[in-house]
Amino acid sequence: MTGPSTTASSERLFYEPGASWAWLLAGPAAGAAMLAIQISAGYGPQPLVPGLFLVLVSGFLTVQVKAARIHTSVELTRDTLRQGAEITKLTEIIEVYPPASGPDMPKWQAARALGELTGVPRGRTGIGVKMSNKRTAQAWARRHAKLREELTKLVEDRAS
Repeated sequence: MTGPSTTASSERLFYEPGASWAWLLAGPAAGAAMLAIQISAGYGPQPLVPGLFLVLVSGFLTVQVKAARIHTSVELTRDTLRQGAEITKLTEIIEVYPPASGPDMPKWQAARALGELTGVPRGRTGIGVKMSNKRTAQAWARRHAKLREELTKLVEDRAS
């Protein structure tokens, strides 16, 4: 989803893209590094190997970034929480559990992560949520404190 939202219910309250397209700059950097190695070794500029590095690294990273943008992006609106490709209606979330503290692991940390991945993605922190069907799940984000704050506000406003 790109562009500004048109209705109040689809207004983004929180968003994380999952990965940055800036990673693709590693392809040209790898090609330039190979060219510099060739020149410094006295072979002169021979574009085949640096070109291969540019294409292979850029191609591999394009697939990785696209997958991360699909499966690890997070979007919160007034009506829904999207974690990767899974969309959860906020009416299904009854409570947001407090953050984990102390030596004991809260029960919600062993719960299923929202989204289609098998667990909370690397670099993200889980947020325990109680669902309407008497199950517990984990929402997640890199900026988890901000997501927790926005999600808690929405759930508490709906409950009152």
